[in-house]
Amino acid sequence: MVRHIPSRNVGLDFSPDWVIYVDEHLLVFNKPPGLRVLPDGYRPEIEHVRSLLQPNYGRLWIVHRLDKETSGVLVLARSAQAHRALNLQFDRRSVEKLYHGLVRGCPQWEEITLDYPLRVNGDRRHRTVIDFEKGRAAVTVCTRLAAFRGAALLAIYPKTGRTHQIRAHLAYLGYPLLGDRLYGFFPSGEFDQSIAFERVALHARSISIRHPQTGVPMTFEAPYPEDFRTWLERLTPHCIEDWSELSNP
Repeated sequence: MVRHIPSRNVGLDFSPDWVIYVDEHLLVFNKPPGLRVLPDGYRPEIEHVRSLLQPNYGRLWIVHRLDKETSGVLVLARSAQAHRALNLQFDRRSVEKLYHGLVRGCPQWEEITLDYPLRVNGDRRHRTVIDFEKGRAAVTVCTRLAAFRGAALLAIYPKTGRTHQIRAHLAYLGYPLLGDRLYGFFPSGEFDQSIAFERVALHARSISIRHPQTGVPMTFEAPYPEDFRTWLERLTPHCIEDWSELSNP
């Protein structure tokens, strides 16, 4: 039985509902927005994924990362052997990841493949930048799921795993994620003033892996957190039915 041990941070207590799946080899976690995957180098007392989960589940190994503001599905290993097996899947790019993101602007395309090379820590603000000479290969596939006046909901499939890949690719294309002030989003009069995007509107929706012990294919899906559901509810009245209404292709 899992014990409920309070978090060290006020306002963030462990909830069993955040655990999507657990067995003796791996744990799949629906990370809430604002929680770090790794410890803060300057303030190690700040809560992070392992400090939140390990009191209840024992030692855990980080397999991959999500940005602090990004919510959604995160896979952790419960043994060194499982960690090696899962890392190998990521290294071979056999893991399939799906994100949902809300972007500024409403593209007319239904699907697009972005293959701009990326250079991490490429400017004074430590952003990932497009660099056609020194950048590393990066591929992101985007599909439009819903269109609103001034915004869109995208399904995003990163085929590579560069730092800030999704954020940098979408910003370069002219469709920054809502709430992503680092990559060019700023509030404007296009949106109802009641919609507050206080973080990057990006959610890791699902991940497909092979079980590190049995090799059985497994897919895990993370429900939207409360803020993402609220954004969609408030944007829904602005849904575009007639595609002739689109203002920016």
